Amino acid sequence: MSAMNKSYAGTGEHTGSLYAATANPSPERPALVGHQEADVCVIGAGFTGLSTALHLAEKGYSVAIIEGARVGWGASGRNGGQIVNGLNASLKKIGGQFGEDTARFVASLVTEGGDIIRERAATYAIDCDLKKGNILAAITPADMRELEARQKLWERYGITCQDILDRDGIRQHIKTDRYIGGQVDHKGGHIHPLNLALGEAAAIERLGGTIYEMSPVTSVDTTAARPVVQTATGQMTCKTLVICGNAYLGGVVPTLTWRVMPVTTQIMATRPLGEELANRLLPTDHCVEDIRYIPDYYRLSADKRLLIGGGSVYGGTSDLNIQNKLSRNLYKIFPELKDIQIDYSWSGNFALSFTRVPQMGRINDNTYFAHGYSGHGVTGTHTFGRILSEAIDGDLKRFDVFAGLPWYPFPGGRTFRVPYSVIGSWWYGLRDKLGV
Repeated sequence: MSAMNKSYAGTGEHTGSLYAATANPSPERPALVGHQEADVCVIGAGFTGLSTALHLAEKGYSVAIIEGARVGWGASGRNGGQIVNGLNASLKKIGGQFGEDTARFVASLVTEGGDIIRERAATYAIDCDLKKGNILAAITPADMRELEARQKLWERYGITCQDILDRDGIRQHIKTDRYIGGQVDHKGGHIHPLNLALGEAAAIERLGGTIYEMSPVTSVDTTAARPVVQTATGQMTCKTLVICGNAYLGGVVPTLTWRVMPVTTQIMATRPLGEELANRLLPTDHCVEDIRYIPDYYRLSADKRLLIGGGSVYGGTSDLNIQNKLSRNLYKIFPELKDIQIDYSWSGNFALSFTRVPQMGRINDNTYFAHGYSGHGVTGTHTFGRILSEAIDGDLKRFDVFAGLPWYPFPGGRTFRVPYSVIGSWWYGLRDKLGV
């Protein structure tokens, strides 16, 4: 078990991303050593764990986070940095699968995560390059019909922060001929995700919380009256345990291992484009994501580089040809960037759930978990962290809704979950190419 967790963290230092190269100063925190105690112990210093811990610290709880590598080492510090409202599963799909009451409940919180991020950045003066606005882009008439239906559905639930864009309208935001229209979300936006994570970690510590880094968890006892977390060099006993390892939890909690599947996605960053070119290509500085099953997503960094991500590799295997893979997509959008220098490229895992709806629940009475954001974790993690903190503090209303949703294993169980998902990815990718 300990070998598995050492493997997941590698050296434990941040990957060679643009985010790591431009991270704000942050201390190297000590490993867990000896026997420690806390009201609440959180496994994982990604957005879910940080959000949960910060909400609880604000309520006066004694909180400790145990992280196997560095703060924000996983998906929270490597992602596209886009504040996109909604879950991976659409409100239409959620309504059809879980009922209208559940869809209405989810609709009531789909913009909450972005609000939390903006509030955190303001309250704790977190310098994370926070910017406004995101675009969902349509490539085909079918895409456009989907966005128009989405707009009507969200308005029916009282969400009115979005506007439909025709071909001329989207060109006011993106200077490309690739799109026939789209939708602008005025409550979306983008951030430097690693700096947001580092800022949230510092806020937790200012409120009295403790964070242990480089401490991969080797075992967890959730059956005891007070859960116990074991690492190679220490042990944590707590009243309440929160498990937020997500795609990097490994097999340390067998009950959770097969609920989700690690999926690798890739990102690269160009050299700085300069003000003139950057402002010409993306004049409103909104982030962009198309609505294909396997989308392209891109935005400008603070120093005017173009970051673009996309693609997926099932089973958590890294893609060795990130630049070649993503450059083809980049040139379709902005042909003028052909042969532009790429300064950074990296990959990372996110946790996919079969229904594409995040999962939240309990293992026994005093151990909570949340995972499975399926590629839409920047906002979802912050919302789920708040809901977890509410539950731990005694308000179970919102927690019980998510905890009560059924979850489904990947067909074929352990043996066939990756092949099944690869076939599904291939099929929907083909539909994307055919425009159906």
